[in-house]
Amino acid sequence: MIWVTGDTHGMHDFDKLKYFGWREEGFTRDDHVIVAGDFGAVWWRGSLDEDLKPYEQLPFTVLFVDGNHENFDLLDSFPVSMWHGGKVQMIRPNIIHLMRGQVYVLEGKKIFTFGGATSTDRAMRVAGLTWWPREMPSHEELDEAIANLAAHGNSVDYIITHSCGERALMYPPLRTRSFQPGRYPENQMLAYFEDIVNFRHWYFGHFHMDARLSDKFTVLYRDIVPLGE
Repeated sequence: MIWVTGDTHGMHDFDKLKYFGWREEGFTRDDHVIVAGDFGAVWWRGSLDEDLKPYEQLPFTVLFVDGNHENFDLLDSFPVSMWHGGKVQMIRPNIIHLMRGQVYVLEGKKIFTFGGATSTDRAMRVAGLTWWPREMPSHEELDEAIANLAAHGNSVDYIITHSCGERALMYPPLRTRSFQPGRYPENQMLAYFEDIVNFRHWYFGHFHMDARLSDKFTVLYRDIVPLGE
């Protein structure tokens, strides 16, 4: 099966995955939990093995899109390969980075991914140490996404991103949290996918809340939900 959850921030919000692994029985590495950005465990080069060990010990495979709180210098150092139809970086055998603008066919479902977002706390961070400009998607990544979607007839089952498009921002409780449409460039970029892609449901993290906004959009943080439900 495939589940989706929100940000893990390394070990800060890791316990939800640990308890999920304990609560459910019969997991194998063929089961997948997708983290919708701010994975955060690929952060310090010197302690990488130690930081990843709790994730490696989970009974399922962890997939993640990148968020804004990632060490992109370290993440970009991993080789790129193909997996289920799209580009990935194999961090560990059961820890896989789903890259921007890719379409994967997993368990018969087409999943489009597009990570990245703006760090609203950037003023409190240090460039190249705790913040990286690569957090923002590039025009080249957008072009690749458009081409990959076109190859699938602009139709997928699910979209998983870190932030969201402008349409999703109009639903409460996001609207009541003063997340104004047009405030950040990624919202405008992701709004393009809202317009051109036929999809069943869109999941995203970033906002540290759990809510099914509509029959099309779900924002996740602590909840772990089955894909499609």
